[in-house]
Amino acid sequence: MIHRKRIAHFGLTLSASLLIVACAEQEVKQETMPENILLQEWTGPYGGVPAFDEMKLEDVAPAILKGMELRLAEIDAIANQEAAPTFDNTIVELERSGKELDRAFNYYGIFSSNASSPEFRQIQQELAPKISEYSSKITQNEKLFQRIKAVYDASQEKPLEAQEQRVVDLTYKSFAMNGAELSAEKKERYAAISKELSSLYTTFSSNVLHDEENYVTYLNEDQLGGLSEGFIKSAAKIAADKGQEGKYAITNSRSSMDPFLTYSTERELRKQVWTNYYSRGDNGDEFNNNELIANVLRLRRERVELLGYSNYAEWRLQDRMAKTPENAMGLMEAVWPAAIARVAEEVADMQAVADRAGDNITIEAWDYRFYSEKVRKEKYDLDSDEVKQYLQLDKLTEAMHYVAGRLFDYEFTPVPEGSVPVFHEDVKVWEVTNKNNGENVGLWYLDPYARQGKRSGAWATTYRSQSSFDGDKNVLASNNSNFVKPAPGEALLVSWDDATTFFHEFGHALHFFSADVKYPTLNGGVRDYTEFQSQLLERWLSTDEVINNFLKHNKTGEAMPAELIAKIKKAATFNQGFSTTEYLASALMDMKLHLADPSNIDIDQFERETLDELKMPKELPMRHRTPHFGHVFSGEGYATAYYGYMWADVLTSDASEAFAEAPDGFYDKELATKAVELLFAPRNAMDPAEAYRKFRGRDANIEALMRDRGFPVPGE
Repeated sequence: MIHRKRIAHFGLTLSASLLIVACAEQEVKQETMPENILLQEWTGPYGGVPAFDEMKLEDVAPAILKGMELRLAEIDAIANQEAAPTFDNTIVELERSGKELDRAFNYYGIFSSNASSPEFRQIQQELAPKISEYSSKITQNEKLFQRIKAVYDASQEKPLEAQEQRVVDLTYKSFAMNGAELSAEKKERYAAISKELSSLYTTFSSNVLHDEENYVTYLNEDQLGGLSEGFIKSAAKIAADKGQEGKYAITNSRSSMDPFLTYSTERELRKQVWTNYYSRGDNGDEFNNNELIANVLRLRRERVELLGYSNYAEWRLQDRMAKTPENAMGLMEAVWPAAIARVAEEVADMQAVADRAGDNITIEAWDYRFYSEKVRKEKYDLDSDEVKQYLQLDKLTEAMHYVAGRLFDYEFTPVPEGSVPVFHEDVKVWEVTNKNNGENVGLWYLDPYARQGKRSGAWATTYRSQSSFDGDKNVLASNNSNFVKPAPGEALLVSWDDATTFFHEFGHALHFFSADVKYPTLNGGVRDYTEFQSQLLERWLSTDEVINNFLKHNKTGEAMPAELIAKIKKAATFNQGFSTTEYLASALMDMKLHLADPSNIDIDQFERETLDELKMPKELPMRHRTPHFGHVFSGEGYATAYYGYMWADVLTSDASEAFAEAPDGFYDKELATKAVELLFAPRNAMDPAEAYRKFRGRDANIEALMRDRGFPVPGE
């Protein structure tokens, strides 16, 4: 999952043409900026770095408020200048504005995602409506929009250079989509809705985080059957840290839940852990999210109706690759029957294993992972725990750096400890350089471990993105995971799925590092395209070069045996019914919720009835049930866009076949260079569909995806 900190990017600082306007303001900046570290220009090596070691909670709200004040002053200066609108005095100045606020939001993002607390959540709750008001003041600034429109209209008559034209088009479209052309009355209501939604998103996230932090299952020593030694040691340490010495803690996070459900022989405890996890935001208490979600849906519908759209999905998808909800639904519905049919086969295999063992059970959702693992062993003689012994996090990190070196010509070198500030002792930093010329590309931060106050899942973000219009900027990129920290002296071993996710998020980082764009706006992503690059990088985990050189046994140091490698590759499509269905059910639910009439919607009932209509197998849940579906209800980035992972997967499967067919396979230098230049470097400076056609010579098709997953392909 990609995660970006910039709140609303419509611009950036003042040019020489605005210095007169800026003089008085500059005095204010000089007075206030030294007093608040979160606003100050970054200093130190590598083009300046965030002062993470100096950030304080009490500085957050003042920095955000002051940053918004400074940016709005810059916006007013742009909007009210007497000179006729031009690309340079309007669009470029927008791109240049807001540096102080950008810096403040980077720290805000760390507190929000990596180091939250009840105190911060209160600050977040108070700031959310103010941030929304700030964004509305920009998008609804009539004078500013008229200048943007003037530049846009002129560019339709006399097109600009490609990147200039792209940033004009994107800026104009963004303003128009966010109510810039509405009447004064409708603008007021639009802004009020956005403000209310911002508070609801913050409350939603806080509710989920509450349930993640407060539902912990403690085990006694006689309840550890099936669990690995490393997992037990980690669980013991977590329990001890929580004041439960002598017990073993299963936290309410995917990284703890997943291995427990896979290996624990304690069926009732599996049910308890499963229930805790999938009931987040749905426990019938003050932290229940169901009514909140209903309000979000009603407000989203009302807001887009002000713009003339019939539903939120129609509005949201107009600037995505899919273009319409119908196209997105068409893809999902084409794959769904094959996915649930495969689930039926997987459940039958699991039930047979349970019956032969005399377990006297019917497979339930909390049994799926456990018996699936038994089927894997039986069908492919493949033991996930055996595979895990070769998947050490530090070696996987080296593997990713190796792949980046082969494909992107990047070299990763650990920075001297203490030379770059970090926000937690667990965070490590590498310098990224170009192997060919030694030039600095940026810094890569890694925050790998779960802890109190850190949101669940895995994500990538930037603290500084590349742009060249105002001096070439290097990249500060970060990968964040939630691996359970091993006991002291123990290697951190992860599952094959977790290793895949690790590569995935690193793909986002490489997408950031390889950017070659002129303007900050062009660093934005198209949601159903931006997961493609990261999903593509997953494929290098299973290449021979990575397996043979980096997948070493954590005790013996021996390379993974050829026999085990063969089993892994043979089992590549194993459990695709489960993984495709749990994801696709969430994506379909996301779209159907936003297409439905929200006026009297009962979220719990809608979820149940929709799953029944889809013939959702009872033996597994959605990957993200509605009450904790943070992608969709903690903000708007993935709302009606969760399908984008599958849309991107079609591109991924198709592009992977191109690499598989290349003379040197996945390390073919000519094809890798082409992929970097066309699929990674342009970011949003080029229409994604055009970029992919230039790479592949044609559009992608669904057949590659179906082959990838081992599903039937019509006509084959």
